[in-house]
Amino acid sequence: MLYRILKFIIGVGIRLYYSEIKVNNKQYLASGKKPMIIIANHPNTLMDAWVIGMVCNQPIYYMAKATLFDSKFKLKLLTSLNMIPINRKGEGVTKGVDNQDSLSACYKVLSEGKTLVIFPEGTSYKERVLRELKTGTARIALETEKMNKGQLDLQVVAVGINYSQPERFRSNIYIDVDQPRTVMDHYEQYLTEPKTAVYGLTDQFRSRLEKVLVTTETKEEEELLDDIYKVLNTKYVPSDEKGVQRQVNELKDIKNKLDELKLIQPWRVEEIRQKIKAINWKLEKMNVRADFLDRKFRSTLFFRQFLTSLIFILIALPLAVFGVLHNIFQYLFTDWLVPKLSSDIEYYAPLAIMVGILLYPLSYAGFLIAGHHLFDLSWFGMTIYLMLMPLTGVFAYWFFKYLKHISYKWRYMLLMVSRKDTLQELQLEKKGLKELLFDD
Repeated sequence: MLYRILKFIIGVGIRLYYSEIKVNNKQYLASGKKPMIIIANHPNTLMDAWVIGMVCNQPIYYMAKATLFDSKFKLKLLTSLNMIPINRKGEGVTKGVDNQDSLSACYKVLSEGKTLVIFPEGTSYKERVLRELKTGTARIALETEKMNKGQLDLQVVAVGINYSQPERFRSNIYIDVDQPRTVMDHYEQYLTEPKTAVYGLTDQFRSRLEKVLVTTETKEEEELLDDIYKVLNTKYVPSDEKGVQRQVNELKDIKNKLDELKLIQPWRVEEIRQKIKAINWKLEKMNVRADFLDRKFRSTLFFRQFLTSLIFILIALPLAVFGVLHNIFQYLFTDWLVPKLSSDIEYYAPLAIMVGILLYPLSYAGFLIAGHHLFDLSWFGMTIYLMLMPLTGVFAYWFFKYLKHISYKWRYMLLMVSRKDTLQELQLEKKGLKELLFDD
């Protein structure tokens, strides 16, 4: 019961925190009556587990580091939430946690046809570099099959959790799910050569995760990939795909092309790196967004759009102000508190959600009490008031992003009048970058 209640509450928090959450091949996460191990990358600490729990219909069990279970209360609470502690190398031994008991719990969960989530990287870092996978997942899978004489039909599903900006409010998530596969192609070898079988299966897990992720080998490659995407990304060129799925697929295309160039024309990679620096420097100096370079400029259309935007701003401003007044304290306090609670950026999003789950309802309750006493609101009025507070809060966040977009649009229009030649040079440089990357 506690698991279901918390799943609902945290699910609401996740959907409010992130703007778009898209799952590709969600049907592969339905286990039916078969036992399942979900393996996933781990860029965003607790959020990764919460997101998987939210998109899975069946109850799931998690393997988690034992340091989270460092008191009797935490041990009892977290185990009641389907979390199984494990002592990791280099972190000592947590009192009350025995790895053999934890492994036995995993075998039992899987033997009963349930779903277990494991992050085989072990640790969490906000990066696209897929770190070395620990062999524990493969050992658990093969040992469970051995205990059931190879008749369990255990399924392993690889899940890629792709965040646009994991710690940022109203960013996006694309969850790519690989087709379930058994471990039986390594089972016979495990009976005679367990170590070799475990390493072979772990390598297979890595290949499957790379298939559903945008991965890089180094942090420098990740930065180059992001810089190229920011310059080439545009909503002003038609595409069959939209939103975060389009973003992930475009990143994959850029990454694959960079990998190809590294092998056959490495000099072009360095040329791309230098061209990116030059374009970014000019964009920053002119204070122009890269995607605007793909807009077709027509002065009458821009002027009409600007007037329409101005009218909309005047009409929507009171609603945005209402949202700010009822949400600004919670937003700023959360923004201030989270870095105090943890210096690790990977914990920002889950901590912000946990703080928000407590802070926003309390503050809304305070507003309701004040509104009732000051204005003698009826139950109907209080219900409308309660609904408006979170809705206008989200609207206010969008509204101020919209204002920023309009300011960029207005600046771009002025530059097209006063510095048209410079912008056209930038457009040619962007086109040259694309040709350098994609033309054979």
